[in-house]
Amino acid sequence: MYFNNDIKQPDALADILALRPQGADIPAAKVTNLRERVKGALIGRLAGCMLGVPVENYPILRMQAIAAETGTEFPPVTYWKGTDRGEYMHYGINPISDYLEQNICCAAGDDDVTYVMLNLLLLERYGKEYSVDDVGRLWLDVLPVACTAEDEALQQLRAGTKAERAACFNGYVEWIGAAIRADAFGYVCAGDPVGAAKLSYNDAYLTHRKNGIYGEMFCAAAIAAAFTADSPLDAVRAGMKQIPAESELYKALEWAFSVEKQVTCYARARMLIDEKFGGMHPVHTINNMVAIVFALMLGGSDYERCISECIAIGLDNDCTGATVGSIVGAYLGIDGIPAHWYDRFNDTIMTYITDHGRFSIEDAVDRFTALNG
Repeated sequence: MYFNNDIKQPDALADILALRPQGADIPAAKVTNLRERVKGALIGRLAGCMLGVPVENYPILRMQAIAAETGTEFPPVTYWKGTDRGEYMHYGINPISDYLEQNICCAAGDDDVTYVMLNLLLLERYGKEYSVDDVGRLWLDVLPVACTAEDEALQQLRAGTKAERAACFNGYVEWIGAAIRADAFGYVCAGDPVGAAKLSYNDAYLTHRKNGIYGEMFCAAAIAAAFTADSPLDAVRAGMKQIPAESELYKALEWAFSVEKQVTCYARARMLIDEKFGGMHPVHTINNMVAIVFALMLGGSDYERCISECIAIGLDNDCTGATVGSIVGAYLGIDGIPAHWYDRFNDTIMTYITDHGRFSIEDAVDRFTALNG
């Protein structure tokens, strides 16, 4: 089924929108307590990311071993108490030890954090009518490093390739990199999944194609929907409606809902993913989006359980933990997130954006909130 070139999976926005399932044109809904929900979404993402960083892409057995060695409950219900990577510098900003329970003093840096703030700058600089060229210009101005698809595109931009063609030479166009950049578009289109999906498209197009693009549109729409949805899974269902119904990603998400009764724990969830997507890279969009859905099935509307189960499932689990945190945080608002997940962030987000290495969390929430409407 997967990587089937016979499936019609367009890259142009108009063609993508034309192939969405019935009921895709969901009207925007009014959000109550907007600022509190934006804060919940942002804090939710930061905490979910930080829980995943020390064990990013680790097999379940390796995570279990570290948990046993360090006295960390597994699935984790606090931040990790130890790591097997010592003082490894993560993106040149924070050592991995900064992500441990006893050392947390800020929302430490990561690509899953950096791109949220980078897209805040994008929307403030160019507005909601920004172009692919605008994304490229901003990246050249303030993004010093990147990984996989983003690195390939950044190198193309630096070599003079036009932004709209920066993904044409890229071997990672269906990996998860675009999906992790979706959140800002969901935050500024709260209650409007259609608008969020469309708004995220040009950002995705710089680096990704096919299911890589759909991953960002799906995540942006699901996060936007979570501000007014009846449940986090209902937000996911709304997000699905913004991608082509015959695409590999849509079919994978459809399959995920079809096996919900079999998703009884993190280990069973991972087994189902491995059986269905055997041979798929652990940083691919499709299998990781399914991991997000399975984590929400296991956790329901319990923020802590959702991110805990998500990290335990594995794959690219700092990315999926961050997205799960965003969805559930938007659904619950900040009051629904236990304070121990953020009470030592000290109003500080760290990034590797040039000249924007620190952000105030409260200020960022105000800025995202102001961009709605």
